This record gives sequence, C-alpha cells and structure tokens, in this order.
Amino acid sequence: MARREERLRELAEELGGATVVAADLTQEDAPARVREALESERAGQLHLLVNNAGGAWRGRFGETGWDNVRRHMELNFDAVVRLTEALLPLLRASAPSSIVNISSTAGRVARGNSGSYSAAKFALAGWTDALHLEEGPNGIHVGLVLPGFVATEGFPQRELVERRATRWLVSTPDKVADAIWDAGPGGKAERYVPRPYWLAAVTRTVAPRLVRRALRGGGGTVTPATGGDARPAD
Repeated sequence: MARREERLRELAEELGGATVVAADLTQEDAPARVREALESERAGQLHLLVNNAGGAWRGRFGETGWDNVRRHMELNFDAVVRLTEALLPLLRASAPSSIVNISSTAGRVARGNSGSYSAAKFALAGWTDALHLEEGPNGIHVGLVLPGFVATEGFPQRELVERRATRWLVSTPDKVADAIWDAGPGGKAERYVPRPYWLAAVTRTVAPRLVRRALRGGGGTVTPATGGDARPAD
C-alpha cells in the first residue's frame, strides 16, 4: 500500500507476488479500499499491519501556524488511526496478530523547526500504548518503532551524511525493518533505531531542562533534510 502504483508493482514482482493497493492514505476512501483488497484477495486474513506512512515539513510555529500542524496530523496520525479502525475487525479475526506504528525519536524529544512533526508523533506514541492495552485481550499486540535519522528517499539526511562528525548518527532501512519485526510478531513494546537513541528519551524525562538547553536554537545545523514538501508515504 502506497501512492505510486508503478513502484509498488516493481516491489511485488521482486517479492514473487503481492497484493498492490495504490492510494493516498489521506483520501477519504483509502481505508475502505485497503480492507476490500484484503477481503477479496486475502480472505480477510491480516496478521501484521505496519503503519509507516509519514511526512515532514519544517518550520517554526510562529511562521507556519496551524496549517502546518494540520497537515502533519492528517498524514502522520489521522491516516494511521483511520486505517487501523477499518482493519481492526480483520486483525481481531486473524489473532494472534500485530500492529506496528512507526513513530520517531521526535515523538519523545522535540526540536525547534519540527514542532508540528513532533506533535503528530507524540500523539501516535500515546495512542499506541493505549491501543495495546485495549486490544491485548483480543489477541492483538501493538508495538512502536521510534527511528532516529534514517536515510531514505523521503528523508535523505544529506546534512548529516555529508559530515563525517555526524554520519554515524544515520541508520538504514534494513535496521528499521528488523525493529518492526521485533515490535510486531516479536512482541516487544517498542524499539529505537539505532538502539542507543533511547538515551535521548530517558534524558528528556529525567533532565528536561538539560535537553532544552542542549537543543536551544531550533535545531540549527543538526536538523536533517527531509525532502521538502515531498510526502514520503511509501
């Protein structure tokens, strides 16, 4: 499930066959289309749902306002909730099953210029914890993956990769895939990628003033490139 059908079909062929649904998850009919595909081609079986769609558009709130918050919430949170709602009956019927929501380390530690992105990812992390408690009795495990800087098409991380001093901060999609498996069928509550990033979240909890002082200035040169207004929902 993604927006670009040609890319999806290339991947399906590489995998040796897969059901393809090309749609923008922010569209009203997208969740129903995904469910219909599962019911018709997979007999309604769904053992793992990975909510990976997301995007980021940098900007200070005083300059970008509510509109930037809205479009982050629309894709990074609302679309996830709507799709999960549509597929929850199938996940329950297929139990044991799993849901893995892709948040971000920005869902635990916010930086300047990225407040709207963090707001959506913080919401996703909180909702994930509650959903696990609610759906555990139905045989559904709900896990959370919190990537840090990962080099992808939508988030190339050029500013970090091009600097020797910060290159080590950037991880790979393969490591995120391993974390998704751990947080889904593996039964873990959450996974950071790279793993040491959990230290940032712990520090934010026990020493919030220290973290604020360290991040003062709105992110500056350590804010990663995100591909501008490209919506990396694939």
